[in-house]
Amino acid sequence: MAPLCRSLSSLVKRTECLRRVGVFRSFQQDLPEHPFRSGWWKRNFRAVYCGGAAFQPLLQQPEAKTCAASVSSSSSEGRDAAEKLWSVYNETKKQTEVISTSSVDPDIIFANNEMSLRDIEIYGFDYDYTLAFYSSQLHTLIFDIARDILINNHRYPEGLRKYEYIPNFAVRGLHYDVQKGLLMKIDAFHYIQLGTVYRGLHPVPDEEVIAMYEGSHVPLEIMSDFYGKSTHGHTMKQFMDIFSLPEMTLLSCVNDFFMRHNIDYEPVHLYKDVKEAIRDVHVKGIMYRAVEADIEKYICYGEQSHAVLKKLSAHGKKMFLITNSPFEFVDHGMRYIVGKDWRDLFDVVIVQADKPSFFNDRRKPFRRVTDKGVLLWDRIHRLDKGQIYKQGNLYEFLRLTGWRGSKVLYFGDHIYSDLADLTLKHGWRTGAIIPELRKEIKIMNTPEYVHMMTWLQALTVLIEQMQAHRDPATQAVVEEWIKEREAMKPQTKDIFNAQFGSLFRTYHNPTYFSRRLSRFADIYMASISCMLNYDLQHTFFPRRTPLQHEAPFWPEQNSSGLGLSSPSSPLAPQDRSTV
Repeated sequence: MAPLCRSLSSLVKRTECLRRVGVFRSFQQDLPEHPFRSGWWKRNFRAVYCGGAAFQPLLQQPEAKTCAASVSSSSSEGRDAAEKLWSVYNETKKQTEVISTSSVDPDIIFANNEMSLRDIEIYGFDYDYTLAFYSSQLHTLIFDIARDILINNHRYPEGLRKYEYIPNFAVRGLHYDVQKGLLMKIDAFHYIQLGTVYRGLHPVPDEEVIAMYEGSHVPLEIMSDFYGKSTHGHTMKQFMDIFSLPEMTLLSCVNDFFMRHNIDYEPVHLYKDVKEAIRDVHVKGIMYRAVEADIEKYICYGEQSHAVLKKLSAHGKKMFLITNSPFEFVDHGMRYIVGKDWRDLFDVVIVQADKPSFFNDRRKPFRRVTDKGVLLWDRIHRLDKGQIYKQGNLYEFLRLTGWRGSKVLYFGDHIYSDLADLTLKHGWRTGAIIPELRKEIKIMNTPEYVHMMTWLQALTVLIEQMQAHRDPATQAVVEEWIKEREAMKPQTKDIFNAQFGSLFRTYHNPTYFSRRLSRFADIYMASISCMLNYDLQHTFFPRRTPLQHEAPFWPEQNSSGLGLSSPSSPLAPQDRSTV
């Protein structure tokens, strides 16, 4: 997730507030000498968050290399040291409050891996949340139908009808402990983000969480399996699909009802019943019929997807569609988005593919489907343009088309079901569609967020360097700083989502979702429409941000993840295709 945090790193680098103020220089000049290890000093200046070079200007001051001199044990010298520490604190904070920044452009495509569009000959697409984007009302529809299925078919209490969908309750990528009935966010290192564990609609106290899990780490053996599912002894389920937002909310609402009414229940049964109800909404066609009946209410962004498809077609690119949705549903949607001749744009169309099984199970053959949905029985020897095919498998797809390796770029919204097998086993290039990016980037661009994160990083640097002093006066000041830093951490969560925070970060670490995204997606973007901002010769470069042990000795460059507002910037909107 380097591209998202890169803007913040660049922000702090550009401030040079400490160099302008020179407060550390005056601080060190008044302190007694101390044999401080300069290597440790340099390393810790560099090892701060996104890339480690946030306060590099300090290292350019000769005196800064040895300014962590020991504080005298005398009370007077201790008081003087404490006063100077607070002077450093106040001057640093003052400078972070007047920083002007560049913003992140939500229409940028972010790169995890270098990839050139000039090498791409074939473009593949998922349908739901890739070509077709849905309004928030669809989640309300799914929630209501699944809730009623629980009541009518599974004999759940009638009182559940009082619960309505809560649009801003959950975020994608959360884990659900099936046996304990807990919804939570886990970071890239399998640590639970304390403060984000919910039983029903209410948070679980940190002390209770630590007692239940004997800490905050979740062992590998109970984490979700490769596809985020709770199978084969895994007690965690990860919700990676955008369609899973109503499922998480429904689980939480039913849990809440049972707890409020002191009803004894088995969490495993509840999870399976909700999972089955959500599945029925899709499999039995209830959602499909509702969307088809009022397509303008539920589908949006159609014209942008159409423009991308026309652009690729005009450049002679091959295109295919592989979706789990049924043909009639896809046909209605694509007629609305593109027009009745939408199939002319695609060389191959595969529906009800049953991903991710489609990418692994060699046994399922393709079956042709007529325009009226009739299944034909003839053997498939080739995949013809204009025809519709059902199920099949990727190995047969590769044999029949010859579309192999890095000349294929496939777009999808589900990190596991759409992208993981393609990049790991078949060498296709992959593009993740992450609609949540728009909202998060909008928040990241606010002065409130920029000032908060700049000060949080600056405060972290102060703590990191001053913690070496062991005299009581200095330690007391550092403890105050640590308390302030801890108090700020919930604010960095709440600004995105009051319950679970950002999709991409815990307080400071990448989330488990971010880790999988960075591994399985070469590029990622808020919507497929972002492709309109680049020509088809463009190369996407991930920024080389320093590892923790690397010195940031290379010149700072503008990132393709930064939409700088200055007209002279190489990333201004009019120049994006030439970067």
